[in-house]
Amino acid sequence: MAGMEPGPPLARAFWIQRQNMNSNNRIPVSFEFFPTKTEAGHEKLIAAAHVLAEQKPEFFSVTYGAGGSTRDRTLNTVLQLDQQVKIPTAPHLSCVGDSKEELRKLLDQYREAGIRRIVALRGDLPSGMGRASGELRYANELVEFIREETGDHFIIEVAAYPEAHPQARNFEEDLQNFVRKAKAGADSAITQLFFNADCYFHFVDRVRKAGVDIPIVPGIMPITNYSGLARFADSCGAEIPRWIRKQLESYGDDTASITAFGTEVVSDMCRRLIDGGAPSLHFYTMNQAESSLAILRNL
Repeated sequence: MAGMEPGPPLARAFWIQRQNMNSNNRIPVSFEFFPTKTEAGHEKLIAAAHVLAEQKPEFFSVTYGAGGSTRDRTLNTVLQLDQQVKIPTAPHLSCVGDSKEELRKLLDQYREAGIRRIVALRGDLPSGMGRASGELRYANELVEFIREETGDHFIIEVAAYPEAHPQARNFEEDLQNFVRKAKAGADSAITQLFFNADCYFHFVDRVRKAGVDIPIVPGIMPITNYSGLARFADSCGAEIPRWIRKQLESYGDDTASITAFGTEVVSDMCRRLIDGGAPSLHFYTMNQAESSLAILRNL
């Protein structure tokens, strides 16, 4: 994290809070959830959120389905976590498939509910959609739109891809895409998952040389299931180092060994990230508490 304070007043307040927490030797954390389709799944999500709330996270975030497919469920989950679990909660908001009027309505609802942070994304294309639809096509346009509509009300997080977005033609192109998002008015960034700390440090170094000084928060994915993790990582362009793949493959269906090894590997990476200056850690919880807690206990 650069030694410069962000510009907007609310962003500066969060920056100062984060610095104070770091000075007390406590790394700030945040946790991500996804809205569920069933009542049983939702109850599991809320139970995990109550457990993780004991870690006093900076915020929770809630994902937004491709093309706005979870719009109402995302909204309801955000409001419940924010108002009932009592942790500031940031909705993901994407522009693919949504009109400006639909986005404006959502922003108004979140602002009226007291939500102060948003994760602004281009969003995934729905299955069968060859190109982005909607009045806004890129994340930098969405960031600009949020700023135009709401000023500095929201802390705006954007996505970062240390190993490049899977649809980018090359790393340099993707780096410039990130710079555009940051300069459009983003306050902070959360990275895609990765398992190689060096790619994070390389990305941060390149971003700083490009004149962008916003905090870049590593996105941390606990390892609890190899086959599911491999499919997800392949789909989003995240590399699982060969030695980790081979070790995980050797465990077969031994879930306990996979979890123990995965916790050790990810904990070691988190230590490197913290020692290297990462401003905080953002955990992709998959609506479960224990895997993230195991890593935090190690730290």
